[in-house]
Amino acid sequence: MAAGRHVAIIGAGAVGVISAIEALREGHRVTLIDPGEPGGEQAASYGNAGWLSSHSVIPPAEPGIWKKVPGYLMDPLGPLAIRWSYLPKALPWLIKYLLSGWTAARVETTAFALRGLLKDAPLLHRKLAEEAGVPELIERNGVMHVFPSRGNFDNDLGWRLRKKVGVEWLELSADEMRQREPDLHPRYTFGVVVEEAGRCRDPGAYVAALANHAIAGGAKHVRAKATGLRLDGDKLMAVLTENGEIPCDAAVVAAGARSKQLTASVGDSLPLETERGYHVMIENPETGPRSSMMASDAKMVVNWTNKGLRAAGTVEIAGLEAAPNWKRAEILRDHLFSMFPKLPRDIPAARIKTWFGHRPSMPDGRPCIGYARRSRDIVYAFGHGHVGLVGSARTGRLVAQLLGGKTPEIPLGPFAPERFL
Repeated sequence: MAAGRHVAIIGAGAVGVISAIEALREGHRVTLIDPGEPGGEQAASYGNAGWLSSHSVIPPAEPGIWKKVPGYLMDPLGPLAIRWSYLPKALPWLIKYLLSGWTAARVETTAFALRGLLKDAPLLHRKLAEEAGVPELIERNGVMHVFPSRGNFDNDLGWRLRKKVGVEWLELSADEMRQREPDLHPRYTFGVVVEEAGRCRDPGAYVAALANHAIAGGAKHVRAKATGLRLDGDKLMAVLTENGEIPCDAAVVAAGARSKQLTASVGDSLPLETERGYHVMIENPETGPRSSMMASDAKMVVNWTNKGLRAAGTVEIAGLEAAPNWKRAEILRDHLFSMFPKLPRDIPAARIKTWFGHRPSMPDGRPCIGYARRSRDIVYAFGHGHVGLVGSARTGRLVAQLLGGKTPEIPLGPFAPERFL
């Protein structure tokens, strides 16, 4: 696989635009195919919580989670909700999801795999941001997790596994937390700071800047919706779009939650689902956290962005087409008020923004990174779930290595699409 191929990258989200930058570095010609504006409000990366949490190595499903499924179906506003109407369609994915976290050993396998993908992510993003002329958008100053009690932390399998894969942290007593976060509700009595992690001050602006950097480096942006891939035997001929074919020598499928029909067009039926996510953002709030934090009880991340104080998290399984349930965003807002009692309750509605989007998720919490079964001209890079932004920096490098037929910098076995085929 010689350099200098014409590579069509489907999807101009975080993974797609970084793959474009890295492919250009390797001497390929690049066409980015996406109907939308990179970093625009339609994009999953736009609504991201903004964490660059290189310690986010625990998949969503853990042992015993099957006991909670009836609750997920009964509570449309819980941290993980499943819409009844979508259950028949989601069932095959849900079964794989539950099985992937059935034992601690399975969760541990994923934790080690994700650690390889995410390690040093804040540093990789910082370098990309500097190249793209927006170094101020990436900060490497740690993130905080807060718990109602030390017991909530000690009983969490996730933290035991993080230690095993080499994540380090600083533990804070109630007093130490108060000193760092005077406005946080006193019900939180224990905290940990993961100093290696970082944050993005504006995920949408960051992805837009990376796309502009790729275009300045020679990438072409075609505004079209890709509908499939055309092979002749095992040779890729073109990407099919609603506006006609785009001939190319290689393609990267990085279309997030909309990647499923593209892989199906070359015979790879992969269990990709959308974990629908919401965020709420308060513009110019009078108070809030000094650092970025995650509350264990609310299962939500609170992060300062350039546009305001953002709270994001929770999952809804209801497919790509169902209308948003904006009550879910209101729950995030109420959690935010509860965490920071000094936030005024009469903030004008115009200063409270809500957003809804689609996380692309594989049932085992690991993205698909690897070749299509029928052709090594096609590289898959999607399904990052909750680690799309943080995982995009190394994923882009891996994509360029696969396009050039080089040995990937981390073992890709745990991410191989074949695990589901």
